Amino acid sequence: MAPQSLKKNYRCSRSLKQFYSGGPFVVSSDGSFIVCACGDAINIVDASDSSVKSTIEGESDTLTALALSPDDKLLFSGGHSRQIRVWDLETLKCIRTWKGPVMGMACHASGGLLATAGADRKVLVWDVDGGFCTHYFKGHKGVVSSVLFHPDANKNILISGSDDATVRVWDLMAKNTEKKCLAILDKHFSAVSSIALSEDGLTLLTAGRDKVVNVWDLHDYSCKTTVATYEVLEAVTIVSSGSPFASFIASLDQKSKKKKTSSQETHFITLGERGVVRIWKSEGSVCLYEQKSSDITVSSDDEESKRGFTAAAMLPSDRGLLCVTADQQFFIYSVVENVEEPELVLRKRLVGYNEEISDMKFLGDEEQFLAVATNLEEVRVYDVATMSCSYVLAGHKEVVLSLDTCVSSSGNVLVVTGSKDKTVRLWNATSQSCIGVGTGHNGDILAVAFAKKSFSFFVSGSGDRTLKVWSLDGISEDSEEPINLKTRSVVAAHDKDINSVAVARNDSLVCTGSEDRTASIWRLPDLVHVVTLKGHKRRIFSVEFSPVDQCVMTASGDKTVKIWAISDGSCLKTFEGHTSSVLRASFITDGTQFVSCGADGLLKLWNVNTSECTATYDQHEDKVWALAVGKKTEMVATGGGDAVINIWHDSTASDKEDEFRKEEETILRGQELENAVLDAEYTKAIRLAFELRRPHKVYELFAGLCKKRESDDQIVKALQGLEKEEFRLLFEYLREWNTKPNRCHIAQFVLYQTFNILPPTEIVQVKGIGELLEGLIPYSQRHFNRMDRFVRSSFLLDYTLGEMSVIDPKTDTEYPKDKKIEEETREMEQEPEADQKTPSRKRKSQKSKDRSSKKRLVAEAQGNVIAV
Repeated sequence: MAPQSLKKNYRCSRSLKQFYSGGPFVVSSDGSFIVCACGDAINIVDASDSSVKSTIEGESDTLTALALSPDDKLLFSGGHSRQIRVWDLETLKCIRTWKGPVMGMACHASGGLLATAGADRKVLVWDVDGGFCTHYFKGHKGVVSSVLFHPDANKNILISGSDDATVRVWDLMAKNTEKKCLAILDKHFSAVSSIALSEDGLTLLTAGRDKVVNVWDLHDYSCKTTVATYEVLEAVTIVSSGSPFASFIASLDQKSKKKKTSSQETHFITLGERGVVRIWKSEGSVCLYEQKSSDITVSSDDEESKRGFTAAAMLPSDRGLLCVTADQQFFIYSVVENVEEPELVLRKRLVGYNEEISDMKFLGDEEQFLAVATNLEEVRVYDVATMSCSYVLAGHKEVVLSLDTCVSSSGNVLVVTGSKDKTVRLWNATSQSCIGVGTGHNGDILAVAFAKKSFSFFVSGSGDRTLKVWSLDGISEDSEEPINLKTRSVVAAHDKDINSVAVARNDSLVCTGSEDRTASIWRLPDLVHVVTLKGHKRRIFSVEFSPVDQCVMTASGDKTVKIWAISDGSCLKTFEGHTSSVLRASFITDGTQFVSCGADGLLKLWNVNTSECTATYDQHEDKVWALAVGKKTEMVATGGGDAVINIWHDSTASDKEDEFRKEEETILRGQELENAVLDAEYTKAIRLAFELRRPHKVYELFAGLCKKRESDDQIVKALQGLEKEEFRLLFEYLREWNTKPNRCHIAQFVLYQTFNILPPTEIVQVKGIGELLEGLIPYSQRHFNRMDRFVRSSFLLDYTLGEMSVIDPKTDTEYPKDKKIEEETREMEQEPEADQKTPSRKRKSQKSKDRSSKKRLVAEAQGNVIAV
């Protein structure tokens, strides 16, 4: 077998972050994305893989309502700050805002009106474009929690539900105040939690916390029937005709041998505190379908508040039914057509918040799933491709602290978990059932590990300082009821809690790492002590055997990773680089490399032979507690206190290909640049030089243009073809050229042309322009001061040459003259004869005066030139 090449880089390919913290949400018209509240921010989440497409940062405002325009281009949000904001989803900018109390909102089918329900017992309708109130409805005696426009845009009807147990129907076209309220529907005895309209808009459904659903006829606003559901309801939705749910209902009617459903019957779905989906028929108040058990897992009766649904919405385009749970999860139910009969199944589970992640491992030979232990009593199994939760393993009564996985000889995927309830559980992940429970520890079970070769046992380390070996012999993997697991051997391994355990590749040794700053190696199956590894200054968080060498790797709170020899317990290598405790470390590439993560939030890639850190990655904002490495794919997964799961793939080969491709492209572009220079296509050449990041070539091109006659036009033409990022590069290049005397002239000329073509509004938008100008101004001032000194020095040269009669200031040197200078010169030219008749001494005096006058004229002219 050929040795694997060393990895040089990993790339984060997928990430699962917190995207929903409870509260309002809204689904797009095509069901492709979900807009939901996450703290003060608003997340736009892809419904297929729960990835956050974009985030709108809030302003310390707790959101209470969200709504989308019919074309999904505008988002409306409201919160406790009493501010209604309108967001453009393309630019993610707030384009409009106005004040108004909001507990719920709905957008009209035309997109021009927005209705808001408030805690001030009023219902307001707003003009979206103008931001002013068009309708003001009052009459409710409690908090108005929900509003709904009639789906027919021609029927100007608005429906509102309130905590005063009433539903009111409002007329948007009524001019008389007394006629605005068309009807008051008061059959409920508790708060109205949800309202829904049928497809034809003739039937209204209202659900309340009084455990009933009322069906209303909107012709005469009479109550057609009352359906008792015997649970507190939070949501009611209509089943539309032609959907898979409608065909599912038809099959249920046939199965129950009922009469054929009439066209006037209404079918609806209710969800509430029991956490089950139920389908009803209005005629006869018949429950056609009810889930046998809830998909929401609750560990104990004390947490009954976490059970149940809080909201629901029927997704368009037959995407299914979206249900929201009290623990920030989105369930998507779909109807599956089986051979025998259709069935309602949970197709997708999007987890909005994972809490702190304590451990994780890949599942199966293909490593398509990831088992994650969070600060919960269950293990969530995620699909790596979509990052959606496929299923959960629930059974522990307290938080799961550790887990490990393996594939048995029969092909089943087994999972072992250790919990704070002092028990270990063995799971068959294939059937998603618990097949064994082990009791006997007197402390939290902080570490578990399967055997690597035979899969006939697993080991566990606990806070009671003992190490146990559990036997898997005689356990049926298809057992419906869990059996009691038996221990093979037990040993008091350390003086303090055991944080980590690892089994050797040949199942002959087991290593433990403890809070007592030592690691111990034990011989299996009798747990005979082999050697103690001493040298760490703080507690040990992780231990692992090398896959090829007789050595063990340990990670400690003293910020180091050490490799030890099993034979004598000596320290072979020490790796330093983390700035805080190293929490996990695992071998890759056949033991020639390893990855480590720590409390500093970093993931590091190390080379064992050179003891060097190859790469460092910073994708977490808190401690990285969990690290999983795929045995086959060597894919890496990290999770930590920030509730973020990152999936990393080896990108060494792809990076090499990208580098080769870029080098090839650079060569081709370079040749294209040379061809453009030879063809005198300076605009194209300058653009290519910027793309290739060649500042010297850019200087040569600008210098060549400055030597040409029509340099101004060509430079302006070249500058006009640059983008904003290229202008930023140009300013960087000019700042560098401006510091050198032999290049400052070109820099100043190009800078002059740049300021001529760019308005100030565009200049200030250049990234980092303030810092760039701070570097340009001092050297520019120095250059102008030097030019001033040269001009002043030239006066002496002019005077000397004039005295030597080498040049005549009047004829040889042309200076611009003002009117005063022209008049004095004309007067001197009109008196040549008078000068000839004067005595020689006087002529000499007059000649001296003329010379001094000419000097004065020249000096003034030169001063004008400098001023210009």
